[in-house]
Amino acid sequence: MIIFCKVDSQYPMISKSWRNNWESVIPFLAYPPNIRKAIYTTNAIESMNMGLRKIIKNRGSFPNDEAAIKLLYLALKNMSKKWTMPIQDWGKAMNQFSILFGDRLKLDSF
Repeated sequence: MIIFCKVDSQYPMISKSWRNNWESVIPFLAYPPNIRKAIYTTNAIESMNMGLRKIIKNRGSFPNDEAAIKLLYLALKNMSKKWTMPIQDWGKAMNQFSILFGDRLKLDSF
């Protein structure tokens, strides 16, 4: 917990969040760097949800449910075009996953 002493004054909210969620943070830090990078940079769902919230917020109200569904459909269709980029260093992360979880993950299945 010495690390918190260094960041408390500069980043008090981050330090507080880490302290409150330390039991969830520790397992993440146990993974090798390649896996950690793949996990924390793979936030497509969060990005998608943020984009949908933005669309709904900017629009305000809808005449009916069908109009809202159509707008969300079009937003998802446009967002999916951005999902073509591969995750950087995914191959390295997959190798690490295979080493750690070889009984559950086989590289030849990808």
